[in-house]
Amino acid sequence: MRHFLHCLLVLLWLVPAFAEAQSKPAGKLAPKPLYRDPVFDGAADPVVIWNKREQKWFMFYTNRRATDTTATGVTWVHGTRIGIAESGDGGATWRYRDTANVNYRPTPQYTHWAPDVVEANGLYHMFLTYVPGIFTDWNHPRAILHLTSTDLLNWKYESTLALSSEKVIDASVFRLPNGTWRMWYNNEKDGKSIYYADSPDLYHWQDKGLALKERGEGPKVFRWHERYWMIIDKWQGMAVYSSTDLLHWQPQPERLVELPGKGTEDQAIGGHPDVVVQGDRAYLFYFTHPGRIPGAPSAATGIATKRSLIQVTELHYLNGKLTCDRDQPTYMQLTTAAASKRSGNK
Repeated sequence: MRHFLHCLLVLLWLVPAFAEAQSKPAGKLAPKPLYRDPVFDGAADPVVIWNKREQKWFMFYTNRRATDTTATGVTWVHGTRIGIAESGDGGATWRYRDTANVNYRPTPQYTHWAPDVVEANGLYHMFLTYVPGIFTDWNHPRAILHLTSTDLLNWKYESTLALSSEKVIDASVFRLPNGTWRMWYNNEKDGKSIYYADSPDLYHWQDKGLALKERGEGPKVFRWHERYWMIIDKWQGMAVYSSTDLLHWQPQPERLVELPGKGTEDQAIGGHPDVVVQGDRAYLFYFTHPGRIPGAPSAATGIATKRSLIQVTELHYLNGKLTCDRDQPTYMQLTTAAASKRSGNK
């Protein structure tokens, strides 16, 4: 009898532990924040891709000069380079690796913003916003460059894309079902609406005009749960749109990462996303200005409000909508299966 009671107690102890283990998502717990840049503490606009050669995940990001005390006006978000962080544990932890070596510097002063990176047939392609100077205001041209690389570190200039205006930013590139490519971007000349262009090969582009008459930036397009999705940064959380044909987009009423979170330095709205899909799981990478919390000044008047960093949360699909809970623990498990989804390979 004593032995029976002992076994029963052990069983009662094991059942909750087993249930908890079964309910916890696979992967390694990601910290909050996910990543801070050690150079200027201004990581923003993340994009994540698998480095085949090194067998690691790379994160590219705009390295805003948040801690530069000599910057005036908005020069701290100009003169920026593209930082690189790397992860060897499926995206749970990241460390600074380097600055992307972009071999295109036609002017002594220049600005790099918000890259998107895809892989096709063993070659990496970056579509990078380029501003020809370091400016105190926003009234200057910007263009989208096409660059290529074999190692994700050194980038060769291919072309400057001829798009709808001389003020275009924030490319998002996606391979269409027929094997050609489409790029969505922000046309600042048209009220910061989302435009698009098509290419058969990533080298030759034809602008197609307006995609979404909606004010926002940082579009991110991906496929998940038999639908296409576009998420854009509305500066009050992220708006979500779905499509069956990549041409007509239906809005979802609810925005993502709009309400303050409770995690470490995650109380501000989320901005400029990236999404990595892996089967029935998808991860939303975003940046925040942790000093711009409700009740604090929103203007970037000092280092505290200029700082930005990267966070991650898991997306969920429910009743035709995308949701996320930034306060729930995020278990990262990026694998080469996710890498193939992110590449241009079928």
